[in-house]
Amino acid sequence: MTMIAIIQRPPVLLDRGATITRAVQWVAEAAAAGASLIVFPESFIPGYPSWIWRLAAGRDGAIMGQLHARLLANAVDVGGGDLAELCEAARAHNVTIVCGINERDREQGGGTLYNTVVIVGTDGRVQNRHRKLMPTNPERMVHGLGDASGLRVVDTPAGRVGGLICWENYMPLARYALYAQGMEIYVAPTYDSGDAWICTMRHIALEGRCWVVGSGTALRASDIPQDFPARAELFPDPEEWINDGDSVVVDPMGKVVAGPLRREAGILFAEIDTARVAPSRRTLDVIGHYARPDIFELQVLRAPVTPVRYVDG
Repeated sequence: MTMIAIIQRPPVLLDRGATITRAVQWVAEAAAAGASLIVFPESFIPGYPSWIWRLAAGRDGAIMGQLHARLLANAVDVGGGDLAELCEAARAHNVTIVCGINERDREQGGGTLYNTVVIVGTDGRVQNRHRKLMPTNPERMVHGLGDASGLRVVDTPAGRVGGLICWENYMPLARYALYAQGMEIYVAPTYDSGDAWICTMRHIALEGRCWVVGSGTALRASDIPQDFPARAELFPDPEEWINDGDSVVVDPMGKVVAGPLRREAGILFAEIDTARVAPSRRTLDVIGHYARPDIFELQVLRAPVTPVRYVDG
């Protein structure tokens, strides 16, 4: 049996350092409770850009510019060592961490943000970095398009872990690309919530015959920092739940075994048994006896996409 923990607590919005400090504390708390796999929500560092659902690009361009500048300044450069403290926490506590980030890549200019999820291993190294393939609706005003270089499953002490971000989970070919790698634990960091989303998590568990970990975002207006631009106009009611959370854990037969954690900031724990995955595929194995490779073929181009190739010498 493996204990997993979903951290459903708010970040310090638009403050990378303070958010990582919180994350490190919560990793220690979850590890002390016995968790070996710890999951954070979508874009947790330094927070999901929730304002995009309340502003219009043409009408509110000035305030959107201010917010984007702060988000960019506090985004995570993985190659630049911005995750060093979180990586050290994974090593010190001997846990695997899955965390959503707003990523900027200074090696590629640093001007574009990506909605990214990283898997940090027990050795403190980033084992995989997946950029969201298709930002959803107004997210395209904030995040660039990812590629398939991170569309991979990683071996961890908890099991074979992979996943997709929020509405990427509605992309059947992306899901299939992960199923085909023998995934046992499917992690879905998200900003979505509600009954329809929970149904999606249950469907994926039934389809892939794997454990599904839906990591939701719990956020109230009172969690928005006082120095947040246009805070009073965008979030006037401090009691408002901007996002309900709804973190959930589903077993390989589609049964909800933990959660949903709704309108509550906390840590959702669950014990899972990856030994149940293979037997559950006796009746349905979408990449084995239930596949038809003589009819269908999926090609995934996982080479990193770069705008410039330098040839020196």
